[in-house]
Amino acid sequence: MRAFLRRVAFYLLTAWAALTINFVLPRFMPGNPVQAMLTRFQGSLSPNAVYALRRLFGETSSSLWSQYLEYWHNMFTGNFGVSIGNYPIPASEIVGQAIGWTIGLVGVCTILAFAAGSLMGLLAGWRRGRWLEGLLPVTTFISSIPYFWFGLVMVYLFAIVLHWFPISGAYTNGLPAGLSWPFIGSVLDHGILPALTLVIASLGYWVLSTRNMMITTLAEDYILVAEAKGLSPRRIFVTYAARNAILPSIAGFAISLGTIVGGSIVMEIVFNYPGIGYVLFQAVNADDYPVMQAVFLIITLTVLAANLLADSLYVLLDPRTRAEG
Repeated sequence: MRAFLRRVAFYLLTAWAALTINFVLPRFMPGNPVQAMLTRFQGSLSPNAVYALRRLFGETSSSLWSQYLEYWHNMFTGNFGVSIGNYPIPASEIVGQAIGWTIGLVGVCTILAFAAGSLMGLLAGWRRGRWLEGLLPVTTFISSIPYFWFGLVMVYLFAIVLHWFPISGAYTNGLPAGLSWPFIGSVLDHGILPALTLVIASLGYWVLSTRNMMITTLAEDYILVAEAKGLSPRRIFVTYAARNAILPSIAGFAISLGTIVGGSIVMEIVFNYPGIGYVLFQAVNADDYPVMQAVFLIITLTVLAANLLADSLYVLLDPRTRAEG
């Protein structure tokens, strides 16, 4: 329990530091996006309206400390301000609409790639010389290809040449959103190609890393002791070999889980998928600081929560860490 509390305190301190940086950075970045937005009105606004808009976007004459306290109050109340690039839509509404698409696609693909890749790696290391090891060069080659290039190849082959899948988007334009079969079918049809790209591109890493760790684990003394005791191969594989071989992959999986909310920006740009990564890309281009701060906040908290979860799972899977705590 003491070790767990130390981890929680560490992550809380890290969260405070990251969120403080999230407050400071936009205020030191060059440019004035609010002034750029006001120029669109070409002087048609009254001085009172201009002052109200500046207040709305957080441009005040108050001290930096007062703005910092207001920033924390807004975070706890979920008030991220109004989007500059999509005025007058609140930044929380834009992020809220995008985060569901990212979690639904990137989250499922990350879990599938980790589960399938780890299982293939464990089996390839356990039964060396079988047909699974013949897939290692293929998976290694695919994982070494630049991701954006691999995505473009998938779009060209399966969307443009073969016409099997739509080129871009999350569903057919004009189709009313809801729990109807036409909408669900359209979402699945648009999501298959980016999902396959995500899974195939990341599968090789999990296969290779888990397989190498499995081979190292099989050379340990406790595996030889288990075999000398006459334990069944299945029990040795599950209880002794696989359980210890997969431990190093937990940290990598935690990082992958933490980046789910951030989404795969490249993937969402290539497939024009309306996820949170694509929203962040648009916000950076438009100097939309409220949306950028909202996205960075969610990404920061998600990464920290995922790593805390990974630490807790590591303690449950490895008794040695409990003894040290």
